[in-house]
Parts: sequence; structure tokens; C-alpha cells
Amino acid sequence: MMTAFTVQVPDETAARLDQLAEKLDRSRSYIAAQAIEDFIAREEWQLAEIENGLAEADRGEFASADDVAKLVAKYVTSVRPS
Repeated sequence: MMTAFTVQVPDETAARLDQLAEKLDRSRSYIAAQAIEDFIAREEWQLAEIENGLAEADRGEFASADDVAKLVAKYVTSVRPS
């Protein structure tokens, strides 16, 4: 089942949506629905991750200073003067 509703967007956004729909050979409605679905999925994932992190913190599950230092060292190289 599908529900129809109206969304107001700036003219420039509508024009960009039309251009994208034309390039993808899809309808404006299809592109907008896909964008909404993608946004909702991303936001649901992010909120779930935040909630999981807060629950871990409530349980006192934190990374140790050594764990953090190892992670930083993995991605950061120190710059020493010559």
C-alpha cells in the first residue's frame, strides 16, 4: 500500500530533482520516495547506534586509555622535527 502526500521544496530543489529523475529515467515521485527511504534508514541506524553507545556508557563500558592510544596510533603518525 502506498500513501500520497505533498511536500513543498524550493524551486531550485524541484528543478534539481527533475534533472536527476530525467538522467535516471525515473519519475520525480520515485526519486523523492527513494530519497525519503534512504534518509529514514540512515537516521534510524544513527539513532540506534547512539542509543547503543549510551546503553554501553550506562553499563560503564568505556575504552581504556591504552585502547584509545592504540587506535589513535593506528591512524596518526607523529611528526618529529628533523
